[in-house]
Amino acid sequence: MKSLFRAVFAAALVVGAMPVFAADLTSPLGKWKTIDDTTHKPKSIIEITEKGGVLEGKVLEVIQSDEGPHPLCANCDGERKNKPIVGMTIMWGLKKDGDQWSGGQILDPKKGKIYKVKLELTDGGQKLDVHGYIGFSLLGRSQIWERVE
Repeated sequence: MKSLFRAVFAAALVVGAMPVFAADLTSPLGKWKTIDDTTHKPKSIIEITEKGGVLEGKVLEVIQSDEGPHPLCANCDGERKNKPIVGMTIMWGLKKDGDQWSGGQILDPKKGKIYKVKLELTDGGQKLDVHGYIGFSLLGRSQIWERVE
């Protein structure tokens, strides 16, 4: 009986000490599969992290590219010019603004252009509306990214 009690107690300690890896569905933090707004096919995996209350997104993997499995940012300017897209920070400067995150910028590596961006969670936190624009947010285009578990 003592050994059974010890086994149950030990198991409870182990389970209680395990971290919980469930995504916070009220936050865009985590990994996202980008979906091309024209072809509707997956393009890459982006990880959104937070540093000092500001969000940024980095490319973890390129799933599909016209330039092959290891594309470079050929159309980018400055320090990003001809650098690998995998590992590149493509979104930065976003802060929470009510139910959205805004005030940041996003890079379109294919065009090498930087746009203003705002994010909004949809579908119970399983999807992310990523809206890039120049000038006013009414103008621009959106992509829907899907959360990766």
